[in-house]
Amino acid sequence: MIIKSPSRAVILSLLFSALSLGVMAQKAKQEFYEIKIYKLKDKVQGDRVEAFLKNAYLPALHQVGIKNIGVFKPEDTDTTAGKRIYVLVPYISMEQFLNTPELLAADKQYAINGKDYIDAVYSQPPYERIESILLRAFTGMPRMEMPVLTTPRSERVYELRSYESASEKIYKNKVQMFNLGDEVGLFKQLGFNAVFYADVIIGNRMPNLMYMTTFANRASREEHWKAFREAPQWKQLSAMEEYQHNVSKVNIFFIRPTEYSDY
Repeated sequence: MIIKSPSRAVILSLLFSALSLGVMAQKAKQEFYEIKIYKLKDKVQGDRVEAFLKNAYLPALHQVGIKNIGVFKPEDTDTTAGKRIYVLVPYISMEQFLNTPELLAADKQYAINGKDYIDAVYSQPPYERIESILLRAFTGMPRMEMPVLTTPRSERVYELRSYESASEKIYKNKVQMFNLGDEVGLFKQLGFNAVFYADVIIGNRMPNLMYMTTFANRASREEHWKAFREAPQWKQLSAMEEYQHNVSKVNIFFIRPTEYSDY
């Protein structure tokens, strides 16, 4: 009996399938994040949203297995202080992200604890609008890491950054700089205490990436960024021709965790 060797087309097809499965497996390991930004009219709305988050939303998410949820407010010196609340929720998969609202809707205790917010009448809404940003973690840091800070929460600095690029192709180049260029590794080496680095999948500043670093206090933040700018690895990386002009705008948000935030 003659056994024929598989054709080149079959071999290529098998290789492509294997590579595809490998890529899918890698992506499956990357977390997804939602950043919800509550936009508020006044303190009354702020108090209602915070009561909901503290007494209903976070406990309900914890109940269905979602941990490490961050709730933040702008620093007092920010022009949006009192007008914004940031909520960061990690998901292990898109399936979990899509299924969670149904799980919460079926939670009777959640409905009771959050009644003032959930059943708000149209003439007294608990917020002006909600901006929602969906992100996927970088391959260079596929999982969220909880910051290790010992200073009082009132002193800690959480820095949320958004880097915009001029086009989708240029944006991918900046992401590559973080992953293959190991900008992520440099931040880690210098002790930036990063919480996440991620692609924005859906948002209002696309194409852009976002990441969050944390510091014990403002002085520590300044010292870390000085060390970063002076690091030989950063000077070499930022001077490379292939990584020029890949960021067109930087937005920086300084926020502080609430007392009921998971971190």
